[in-house]
Amino acid sequence: MTSRTVTLLDVARAAGVSKSTVSDALQGSGRVAEATRDRVRAVAEELGYRPNSAARRLRRASTGAVGLHLPATATRLDYYMNLAFGAVERAQEDGLDMVLLAPSGAAGGRIASRVDGLLVIDPEAGDSAVPGLLDAGVPVATGERYLGPSAGPSAAVVCDNAASLTALLDHVTERGARRPAVLAPSGSSAWATALRATARSWGLVHGVEVALRTMPFAATPAEAEETTRALLTADPAVDAVICAPDGSAPGVLRAATALGREVGTMGGGGGTGGSNGRGGGTPPEPGTIARPGPGLLVAACVDGPATRGAEPPVTAVDLRPAAYGRACAELLCDILADRAAPDTVRRHAWSLETRASTGSPG
Repeated sequence: MTSRTVTLLDVARAAGVSKSTVSDALQGSGRVAEATRDRVRAVAEELGYRPNSAARRLRRASTGAVGLHLPATATRLDYYMNLAFGAVERAQEDGLDMVLLAPSGAAGGRIASRVDGLLVIDPEAGDSAVPGLLDAGVPVATGERYLGPSAGPSAAVVCDNAASLTALLDHVTERGARRPAVLAPSGSSAWATALRATARSWGLVHGVEVALRTMPFAATPAEAEETTRALLTADPAVDAVICAPDGSAPGVLRAATALGREVGTMGGGGGTGGSNGRGGGTPPEPGTIARPGPGLLVAACVDGPATRGAEPPVTAVDLRPAAYGRACAELLCDILADRAAPDTVRRHAWSLETRASTGSPG
């Protein structure tokens, strides 16, 4: 029996109760004993029962839609587009339309009248629209936790961002890096905050000074190139660069090439000025052609077309954005259908994809 064929009557028969008792138990209404309510819900979950979306909307006078709030810079980032597609697909499985909200947000009351629930992805503590969304009077699920003050409970789907950056730092160290740098995002999202804190704590634990630089949350390749050029010129001992913002890795690679740093290897000479004994060298004069210099490992915190299609391909953390969007939408759907509590927190898995930019097989 699949989730598409299970009915209230199926659940009632399996639980040994009436159809009306099942309905009351799943909706949290009526005079149903707690033990019976728990048994009915357990049977419904075991059978894979999903409430009929159309009928549920009629009972609750609901809109049949949920809202999706993305960061203001999301429209030009591949990660968020894939996340949105995954969320839309999952919401439709519960018969719900997905409404993309304007980045500036709107008054909570107006939003609540248009949607049954809200997905708020990577909420910034400094985003003035977020408090109104969280207090809109409808169930809310966030993609990553909100670090600002909140009036009510909200569910969340979270990644272990500290663990993913730790894995990257461990990886480049295992490949020979002794002076890693992290180009972390600015801002007050849980992701950005975790990456900056992890870069510092990893260095303390390992007795290694991590060169930490910040860039805009959605830094362009040009901004990443400028930041990397400045970093490697000021600190030529840096032998690994981990960039966080989605799509910024090509800028790091361009900066490395311009400075004569050979990406994907820890060997090589010393640029135009020779090695300084710390894994660095003197950058070439403007307008000159750089000779192969000391090696540089490059990795990214967000995988995507920019990392997979780079030359060389860039080692990156695959956050599985489409699956993450599905997980966020599924949590919200479960809350709306009383299959999950409004403060539920679920985990989302990531994977490390090693490629030639860190001297690893693609």
